[in-house]
Amino acid sequence: MSADRDSRLSLNGSAEKAIETASEAQNTPKHAVDNDPDEALKLVAAHAGETVLLTAEEQSRLLRKIDYCLMPLMCLVYGLNYLDKTTLSYASIVGFKTDLDIGVSEYNWVASIFYFGYLVWEWPTNWLLQRLPLAKYSAVNVIVWGSILALFSAVKDFRGALAVRFFLGAAEAAVSPGFVLFTSQWYTAAEQGTRVSWWFSFNGWAQILGGVVAYGIAVGTERHPVAIEGWQLIFLVFGLFTAFLGVFFLYWMPDSQLNARFLTEHERLLAIERIRVNNQGVGNKHFKWYQFREAFTDPMVWAFVLFSLFSNIPNGGITNYFSQLIVAFGFTPQQSLLLAIPSGGVQVITLIGSGYLGRRYNNRILINAVVGLLAVLGLFLIRFLPQENRGGRLAGYYLYGASSTGFVCILGLISSNIAGWTKKTTVAAMYLVSYCVGNIIGPQVFRPGDAPEYHTAIVVVTVSLLLSQLIMIFIYFWCRRQNVAKLTQRAAPGYTKIEGQEFMDLTDRENPEFTYAL
Repeated sequence: MSADRDSRLSLNGSAEKAIETASEAQNTPKHAVDNDPDEALKLVAAHAGETVLLTAEEQSRLLRKIDYCLMPLMCLVYGLNYLDKTTLSYASIVGFKTDLDIGVSEYNWVASIFYFGYLVWEWPTNWLLQRLPLAKYSAVNVIVWGSILALFSAVKDFRGALAVRFFLGAAEAAVSPGFVLFTSQWYTAAEQGTRVSWWFSFNGWAQILGGVVAYGIAVGTERHPVAIEGWQLIFLVFGLFTAFLGVFFLYWMPDSQLNARFLTEHERLLAIERIRVNNQGVGNKHFKWYQFREAFTDPMVWAFVLFSLFSNIPNGGITNYFSQLIVAFGFTPQQSLLLAIPSGGVQVITLIGSGYLGRRYNNRILINAVVGLLAVLGLFLIRFLPQENRGGRLAGYYLYGASSTGFVCILGLISSNIAGWTKKTTVAAMYLVSYCVGNIIGPQVFRPGDAPEYHTAIVVVTVSLLLSQLIMIFIYFWCRRQNVAKLTQRAAPGYTKIEGQEFMDLTDRENPEFTYAL
């Protein structure tokens, strides 16, 4: 529903009537008669017979209210999600490796073990995200991961570091898929790409804040020693703040429009109706095997999975080695903490910019693929510029900050281009399992014998990033092809769109009314 025109929403019929209509229609999706619709249909059925006029002004006001009430909290939590991952990199140059007697190989495993925990718990956590109240389960995970991060300050040896990082990864496994579900619930397909870029851009803000805080702690504890080491204080500060924010998330974040405390009953109905155009609804807590199987036979889903693998080999390596790479350029460890900050700014600018351009030109896939090439250029500068050109190589690292645009674009596509709640949670799990595998591989390509320049590792991550951009081109043309096929299907003789079809919890492939965002 467009915000620049008046739209008349007729809320007639009921869930039962919709199912009855479905059984009588021709050429309609098979599972529309399963009598297991989306939760949104229940609210629509409760207001049967009402006609609501939603003007452009009211539409804009409701969208602003949703943004103001949801986006700040989601942005802060997701920023902490990234910050908590990078604390290891900050700690590595302020005494963590020395105090625990950890070498390059051991450090690689401390970095990688996080993603083993993430990998092990990703499937169960996605199942729980569908079955349990979405906001409450997500909030518990935020509180747990913050508490675990704070416990890292008590680690005494390599084995302890491995154990804590493993459970930290498991606790954080719910964040990205949960936020995809939140975005899918509350926003239209046209709005989702921009909103995903908003909350993901706080990875960049987190890097800016993290660098400043880590530098302050490192310098402060050096000049004014305290009872604990600087790296321990880093883990405590970030961990306790995360746990505190998780408690607020538990209080404020709604599970869906149906129990949003900041909306009136009438606004809840409007918030449901405005996302009818998505053909996705707001949630279905029943696991459907046919949707699970469809996820594993969908070529677009496997393109998502391969993209996630190749794009996160660079992420896993650079995220854990950026401080050490900057030192290798010719700067001091303390300088590296501050010099990493502009990369966060580049990430924010490229994410917000590509999100805006994608919405304006209705082509987020190709735009994000092109912007991602800036990161490839940055890696080329790091690898091939002379060692004495430390300014140019540092600029290359800053350009690498654009690398996350593609990953965010595909997260947005999981939100907008995958329908059916079992299929959506399954695809999110597949995507993030592949994310884990890539991040496990990433640190391992930084071999001790290549230190401190790590030339071989830079070549590997550059090739991986290029492959991921090519996969995005495939996804673009695949989605265009599917839209043409669905247009033909809707034009076929005998096709009938059934009442309430948008809220029948149908998958994107089985619903002829579904349109893939580009």
